[in-house]
Amino acid sequence: MKNDDRRTRMLKKWFACFIFFAITLSTVVPTIQAAPDQWPEKLTFGVIPVASARNMSESFGNLVSYLEKQLDIEVELQTAGDYSAVINGMQYKHVDLAYLGPKSYCEAAKRAGAEAVAVEIGQSGVAGYYGYIITKKGSGLHNLNDLKGKKWAFTDPQSTSGTLVPTVHFMDLSINPQQYFSKVIYSGSHESSILAVKAGKVDGASTNNLDFSRGLGKQWTKNDFNIIWKSDLLPGSPIAVRGDLPSSLKMAIKGAFVSYNDPQGLEKLKLKGYLAGNDRMYDGIRKLIALKKAMKNKQAKN
Repeated sequence: MKNDDRRTRMLKKWFACFIFFAITLSTVVPTIQAAPDQWPEKLTFGVIPVASARNMSESFGNLVSYLEKQLDIEVELQTAGDYSAVINGMQYKHVDLAYLGPKSYCEAAKRAGAEAVAVEIGQSGVAGYYGYIITKKGSGLHNLNDLKGKKWAFTDPQSTSGTLVPTVHFMDLSINPQQYFSKVIYSGSHESSILAVKAGKVDGASTNNLDFSRGLGKQWTKNDFNIIWKSDLLPGSPIAVRGDLPSSLKMAIKGAFVSYNDPQGLEKLKLKGYLAGNDRMYDGIRKLIALKKAMKNKQAKN
């Protein structure tokens, strides 16, 4: 009986590998270097804190259950206190796969050898999203000029739409946030920033359309806010794996995400699904990081 159970588990794992080949024909397939019996007994799935730990667990619950069935491995969801915790977790091999933002992915790729295997598709069908700057409806704050001398919230230093993109936008307008606003805070998550604006704790904040949509009808409504700025399209947030995982497992994880089509689970994530991803998708973000550094150095010299 034990041999039969082991054979069944092996077949399931090989089937999970096969999914990758069946649904991502346009993707270059790496050579399999490890057999399924070399896969770990458990995978730790780290997620950046775009919302509270409770809401993140609820949003990703269906997906985690699906991954366990497809891969025939226990998958433990790990909600982090900040973005850097997920990056550090991958670097020190405490996190095997992760949901990251574009900027935090670039950092994880550099420091932890992370590899993008899938990218989320918004409900509009676009594999990308937009940064927002929001203020409270009825506040009379309708543009950046109105926000001068007011309280401002970024999210996390490693956030793309919550910090990197608005910072470059401010620099382009010769705005130094520490001088322009009366107070600058890092809220820790998009959910926290949006709720802080709604409660009047801050006057303006940076976020994005996906995380804004995830709280609609539950914690806020669109009529609670003014959207006073929208960025250019940013590449979708990736699912990344540690580069030192077995190639067959990385392929199976990619295949599992790309084949994920549970309506209830996708509705919780406010997504249409996932596409096969790769590292090149985030070269534009790397250029944005370099631009921010160059603009900051230029400001320092002036």
